[in-house]
Amino acid sequence: MTPIVSLDLASWRPNAPEEQQTAIRTLEGGGVLLLPHLAFELSRGERRFLSPAWSNDRAKNISLEGNVLKGARGDPESLAALAHMIARFAERAGELVTGLFPRYAPYVKRARTSFRPQPAVGRTLSWRKDDSRLHIDAFPSRPNRGERILRVFSNVNPVEDRVWRVGEEYAAMAQKFLPQIRRQLPGTPALLALLHVTKGIRSEYDHLMLGMHDKAKADLGYQRDCPQQTVRFPPGATWLCFSDQVMHAAVSGQYMLEQTIHLPVTALYDPESSPLAILERLCGRRLLPAH
Repeated sequence: MTPIVSLDLASWRPNAPEEQQTAIRTLEGGGVLLLPHLAFELSRGERRFLSPAWSNDRAKNISLEGNVLKGARGDPESLAALAHMIARFAERAGELVTGLFPRYAPYVKRARTSFRPQPAVGRTLSWRKDDSRLHIDAFPSRPNRGERILRVFSNVNPVEDRVWRVGEEYAAMAQKFLPQIRRQLPGTPALLALLHVTKGIRSEYDHLMLGMHDKAKADLGYQRDCPQQTVRFPPGATWLCFSDQVMHAAVSGQYMLEQTIHLPVTALYDPESSPLAILERLCGRRLLPAH
């Protein structure tokens, strides 16, 4: 089973070697690192944002990319305060990652920061977009060529747990679904990029990751019967995982902040633990073109 490891950490700027070693082993080993006492505190004025009314109903989440706030509605003063709250979380999440994983610090590429005011489940979505089904993160339009997807989550709901299902270890899942994925047709990656369907060339690694994402979500028997556990993240808890490696699914909860960080495989303490290295061992060949 995917390990769920709890650390009694209460600072966004950790500097304890023992905690660092536990965090490294957990994350790079494909686990979830739970920090039940590390709360992202909202100010009195920010608590008003704990309402789905701030969502513009066109986007699932409210997000901040650079200085641009997307998916929100409200008066300019309130939207500026909402953006400030999300930006403050982005800063704290960055401090946490560089404190727990000093080797990552020079490589961190901070992507979008999200606030999720809507309930985790209940929206009508296609099966591919249904995050209540166990999946790894892989995106059709954004090939990442092996780059890791590290996510920092914080439950800012004062009364309700955020609940996930967490599935089996990545290698076991990959062994099930890899035989079902057809090779890309010659010329397809270049054509998709030319037509702007993808932002860059989809490597064989990206093709396999997307295939496993889709195969797992589409297989209702697998969703029901695969090894899995229910994990509850209480109010005030923060947790981290490599979401391109941990099989996860949303069960319930509302009001969560999330920071996405991209890292090259070379930033890892153990690059051989990455999905890229695991898939190349299972396939017996390189999955990225030589530079």
